[in-house]
Amino acid sequence: MNQYASWKYILIFLSIGLSFLYVTPNFYGESFAIQVMPLKAGETIEPPTLKLVESSLNKASIKNIGISFNNTDIKIKFKEASEQLKAKQVIEEKLGKKYVVALNLISNSPSWLSDLGALPMYLGLDLRGGVHFLMQLDLSKLSEKKNDSFLTNVRKSLQKENVKYYDSKVINNYIQLKFKSEDSLDKAKNIIRDQAAGRSIFGGNSPAKETEAFNFSEIKNNNEYILKVKNNQYTDEENVNFALKQNLETLHNRVNELGVAEPIIQQQGKDRIVVQLPGVQDTAKAKEIIGRTAILEMRMVDEERSDPATIEKAENGQLPPGTELYYDRSENPILVKKEVILTGERLEDASPGVDQMTGQSVVYLDLDSVGTNIFKDVTRANIGKRIALILIEKNYTEVITAPKIKSEIGGGNVMITGMSNAQESTDIALLLRAGSLSVPMEIVEERTVGPSMGKENIARGVNSTLWGFAAIVILMVAYYMFFGVVSVIGLTVNLLFLTALLSVLQATLTLPGLAAIAITIGMAIDANVLINERIRDEIRNGMPPQKSISQGYDKAWGTILDSNVTTMIAGLALFMFGSGPIKGFAVVLVLGILTSVYSAIFVSRGIVNYTYGNKRTIKKISIGEIFKVDNN
Repeated sequence: MNQYASWKYILIFLSIGLSFLYVTPNFYGESFAIQVMPLKAGETIEPPTLKLVESSLNKASIKNIGISFNNTDIKIKFKEASEQLKAKQVIEEKLGKKYVVALNLISNSPSWLSDLGALPMYLGLDLRGGVHFLMQLDLSKLSEKKNDSFLTNVRKSLQKENVKYYDSKVINNYIQLKFKSEDSLDKAKNIIRDQAAGRSIFGGNSPAKETEAFNFSEIKNNNEYILKVKNNQYTDEENVNFALKQNLETLHNRVNELGVAEPIIQQQGKDRIVVQLPGVQDTAKAKEIIGRTAILEMRMVDEERSDPATIEKAENGQLPPGTELYYDRSENPILVKKEVILTGERLEDASPGVDQMTGQSVVYLDLDSVGTNIFKDVTRANIGKRIALILIEKNYTEVITAPKIKSEIGGGNVMITGMSNAQESTDIALLLRAGSLSVPMEIVEERTVGPSMGKENIARGVNSTLWGFAAIVILMVAYYMFFGVVSVIGLTVNLLFLTALLSVLQATLTLPGLAAIAITIGMAIDANVLINERIRDEIRNGMPPQKSISQGYDKAWGTILDSNVTTMIAGLALFMFGSGPIKGFAVVLVLGILTSVYSAIFVSRGIVNYTYGNKRTIKKISIGEIFKVDNN
C-alpha cells in the first residue's frame, strides 16, 4: 500500500544529487577581473600580447590572483576593485586602441563544473550588480550628419529634375550649391521650396512651411551663382531628442540580441543613456557591441578619377571634388563618391552565412521595398562599374568590399563578401539587424555595480529568511512530530530544487524573486500541512495507520493541485504581460510551484513510505496527539 518501486527512489536520489551539483557553483563567489579582447571581431590574441599585459602589471606593482588566456581573450583576476581599476588604466595605456579592455566579474567555480554546464545563477543589479555604462551622445557629429543627409537628398532631387550644379558641400550649419546660371539657381530653389510642403527631401511625412523649414541666401560673383540653404526643420533640442530615442531603441535591440536578462536602458539627462547589464560575464563583448556604430553605406567608386596619380594626390590630402578616400581590408586606397546610394536604414534583415561558390563567410541582406527599387535602378545604370560597401565604425571606416556590378540586381537580396571569418560575419549581421546608432556615443563611465540595497540589507534579507525557516522547523516538528520532520526535509529539498533550476536556466534573481521564494516556502509548507491534517482526519475516523497514510496523500492531492494550478495561472499571466521585476517575480513563482508540488507529494511520501511501508502492522504513527471525535 505505502511502498515505492525502486526506480522511484533512484529518481529521487538522482534529482537531489543533480540539484546539489548545479547549486554548488553559487557558493564559490566571484572575483573582480579585467577582460581584454581585440577591437575587430574575428582577430586573435597572440602570446606576445599576454606577455605585454603581464609585464605592464608587474611594472606597476599590481598583483593578480590568476590569468587565463586563449586565442580570443585574456582574463585577469584581482582581489580588490581598486586593483581592478588600476589594472584597466595601465593595460589601456599599454595596448592602445586596438583592444577592448573591460571590467568584469568572473565566477571562482572550478572549470570541471563549468564543463558540466553547472553555472551560478544570475542575480539582478539589486542583489549582485553587473556592468554599468554611462554613454553620451557625440553632439558634434549630430548636426554634421543631419546636414550631410540633407545635402544628399537635395542632390538626388536636383538630379531627378535635371538641374545642373558643379559644386556642393556642407559649411558650418548650412549647405552650399554652386551654379553656372541664375536660371539653374532659381530652379533649384523652387524645387526645394516645393518639396518642403511634404518634407520629402528629409524623408518625413508631416507638412512644414518653407519659411520654417529653410533659410535661403544667394550670392552672385561674376559668372558664379551660389545658393546657401540652412535646414531649420528641427531645433537643436528636437535633433537631440530624436537621436536619443533612436539610440535607445537600437541599444534595446542590441542587448536583446546579446540575450541579457532584465537589462536597464534608460535616458539620463538630455544627452546621456544609462545601460546596466546584470549578471553579464562577457563584458568586453557587451561593451564592443553596444558601443559600435556599425553604419553601412553603399556608394559608387569614382572610376573616372581612380588613376594612380589622382589616388596619390588624394592620399596627400588633395581630394577631387565630391569624393572621399577610404581603404579596403588590404590597405588599398579606394576613391568613392560622397553621394550615399543606400544606408542600413533600408535593411529589413541581416544574417550571417557562407557563399556556396567560394566557401567564404558572408552577410546576407534583405532590403525593404524602397531600398530594393533604388538598388535595382543603380545596378541597371552602372553595369561594369564598382560599388563600394562601406562599414563606418566609431574608431575606423573601411571598405569591406567593392565588387563590380555585372548585371541588374532586383529582388532586394544582397550578399556582402569580404568577411575574414564566421565570427565577424555574425557580429556584423547582429549590428546591422539591431540597427545602427543614429549618432556615435562615447562611454564616459564604466564600472561594475555592487548591490544597490547594500550588503547590510542583503544580510538582513538572508537572516530574515533563515529565522522564518527556523520558526517553521520548530513549529512543524513540535506539532507533527516525525511527519513534521518529513515536511521540513521536503521544504529543504524544495529550496534545493528551486535554486538548481534557477542556476540551470540562468534565470535572473532579483528582490521580487526573493519575495517569490518566500511565497514558495509558504505554499510548500501549506501542502504538507494539508497532507498531515488529512492523515490525522483518517486516524480520528478510526482508519488504520497504513490506510490513513495512503488516504491522506490521495485525498490531499486534489486540493493541492487546485490551489497550485490557480496560482500558476496567475504567475503565467504576470510572466506574459509583465516586464522587468514583475517578470522576474513570475519566473521564480512558477518554478517554485513546480518544485513545491514535486517535493511535497513525491519526495515526502518517499520518506514516509520508506519508514512505514515495510511494516505490516502499525499501531501508531508519529504525527502528534490525535483526539478521536466522539459521535455519541
